[in-house]
Amino acid sequence: MKKKIALLAGGFTGESVVSLKSAQQIDAQLDRDLFEVFKVIVTEESWFYQHSDGKNIEIDKNDFSLTIDGNKIIFEVVLIIIHGSPGEDGKMQSYFDLLKIPYTTCDATTSALTMNKGYTKAVVQGITGLNTANSIQLFKQDETNQPEIESQLKLPLFIKPNNGGSSIGMSKVNGWGDLKSALNKAFDEDSQILVEEFIRGREFTVGIYQHHFEVIVLPITEIKSSKEFFDYEAKYTTGITEEITPADLSEEQTVKVGEIVKAVFLKLNCKGVVRVDFILQDFTEEFFFIEINTVPGQSTNSIIPQQVKAAGINIKDFYSLLIHEALV
Repeated sequence: MKKKIALLAGGFTGESVVSLKSAQQIDAQLDRDLFEVFKVIVTEESWFYQHSDGKNIEIDKNDFSLTIDGNKIIFEVVLIIIHGSPGEDGKMQSYFDLLKIPYTTCDATTSALTMNKGYTKAVVQGITGLNTANSIQLFKQDETNQPEIESQLKLPLFIKPNNGGSSIGMSKVNGWGDLKSALNKAFDEDSQILVEEFIRGREFTVGIYQHHFEVIVLPITEIKSSKEFFDYEAKYTTGITEEITPADLSEEQTVKVGEIVKAVFLKLNCKGVVRVDFILQDFTEEFFFIEINTVPGQSTNSIIPQQVKAAGINIKDFYSLLIHEALV
């Protein structure tokens, strides 16, 4: 009998647009011989399934069920593809934990932690071979003290929302006169922000997942952007960024990166597929951790599908694997 799958998309942030594109790609790839798929859209106003006749049918939030033509549908697993809140920050995970419904992402604790870039850096520090850039975490309620920032950090800087994803609200600051506007831009997205020193080097990203208790690292992708940095536009606009998979790295470099990201995956107690962004610093080749995405994009422009293909894995089989792992 086919398992009933809720493909959960949408969300409460600007990343909902990306989530819907990811869901569209996943929906087209899910194995209909194994799964009966219901795409559920979550907004701040409602949670609904769009019937084939175009009618929106509300989800019963008491048990996350759906009633169609008098038949009540209970989902056996939820494939979460909401980027940002409430699907990547632990809120939906806590809800499904209460209902005892399995899901395909990290658990609530890991999801909440990893949405905060500053706290994540604090936890992963100490992993062999991993470095983190000097940074300061700021809170909206505190008065920003620019002289303090100038005394502790060196230009250029990256300013980014602490709990955001997809580089929304992110800026690069090359001169102190641009700092205030960059802080304001980030605070428009979040009440906490991270001010971080820029690390010059090659930028990479790599997917990691678990299968039968083995942590598996996908082929690494190098990011080469025609823009100054890999912002929202660069991520989701065709032609602005060159993504090279597999990356041009030596076998030694590839093995080293694999060991580090596996350690990150395990230390953060990750599940499902996650993506770690990092920089190999110029001249030293030291690994600098940028961030981890626990619900990485899956649209046609996204990196994980590229890496799955480069690994020689059928994308349909990959999504089936993630669902079966959630049920273990």
